[in-house]
Amino acid sequence: MKYTSLGPLIQAYFLDHLRTQKGLLPASIRTYRDILRAFLIFVAANARKKITRLAIDDVTFERVQSYLRHLEEERHNRPRTRNHHLAILHSFCDYLATRVPEMIVACERIAAIPMKRFAVPETSYLEADQIAPLFRDLPLHGFHAVRDRALLLFLYNTGARVTEVAELRVENLDLGPQPRVRLHGKGDKWRTCPLWAETTKLLRLLERQHLSTPDAPVFVSRSARPLTRFGIYKIVRRHTDKIKLTGQRRRHVSPHVFRHTAAVHLLESGVDPNVIRGWLGHASLETTNRYAEITTRTKEAALRTCELPVSGAFPRKAAWQDDQSLLAWLSSL
Repeated sequence: MKYTSLGPLIQAYFLDHLRTQKGLLPASIRTYRDILRAFLIFVAANARKKITRLAIDDVTFERVQSYLRHLEEERHNRPRTRNHHLAILHSFCDYLATRVPEMIVACERIAAIPMKRFAVPETSYLEADQIAPLFRDLPLHGFHAVRDRALLLFLYNTGARVTEVAELRVENLDLGPQPRVRLHGKGDKWRTCPLWAETTKLLRLLERQHLSTPDAPVFVSRSARPLTRFGIYKIVRRHTDKIKLTGQRRRHVSPHVFRHTAAVHLLESGVDPNVIRGWLGHASLETTNRYAEITTRTKEAALRTCELPVSGAFPRKAAWQDDQSLLAWLSSL
């Protein structure tokens, strides 16, 4: 079959490649959709055509470069956003090359466009002395007191992504003798996380209030509709407004901060990085190991372990070689 129009290819890219073959979640597919739509609008304006009239040869190396400059110079996007757009364009062009061999040369040139280097933003998390007052000061009474407490504790307990929480259903909960939850994460992957006794207690209260059917959402709004990602963000923001995260710039607490907090506190408790990787649903252990770089208390413990005696005499055997917890930490780097 010979393609001239982009339409059939774009449709197949979303319905077959992203949804069926790659198994992306609806939220991820929407991100691909929004970025590709912005690119097509730019290409149509540049080619002076209607979007419905765009052909495959309108996707060129020069137009992709122009689009990236447009993001930075006119939309004032940061390098990280520019790289996100480029990654999705790389994905689309890879697919285009497999379906239309005549586009291989152009797609190879687009694939060779490098990502821009940028400083990785500081990973923010809550210290243990911030967590305790937060839950102590949460409202005990009110229409959504139980829901809000359960939501924040669930985020901290599981380290779940906000999309995973928004899509959580009653059938994903097992509140029996060994309480646990099944979370549907990136790449259509499922993982199981254990639940604390307090988290289980609050979820049981929610279940008695409104969770009647297996497909019912766990966290709902006042109108009994499932909470969206933005709704969850607003609840977290409302209850953590007094907590300010410090760093390169002062930031507010978001649902993802609880994910970072869970990872750091698990690491500081001595949990093996491989267990944390499975707990959080990381595809690579390298993603998990970065938390070892940001926890100050772990570094301070390592420093105290390696500290020489006051007398200044060097021990016959290095102190750290006898410390199993330090060796485990070093192995996780």
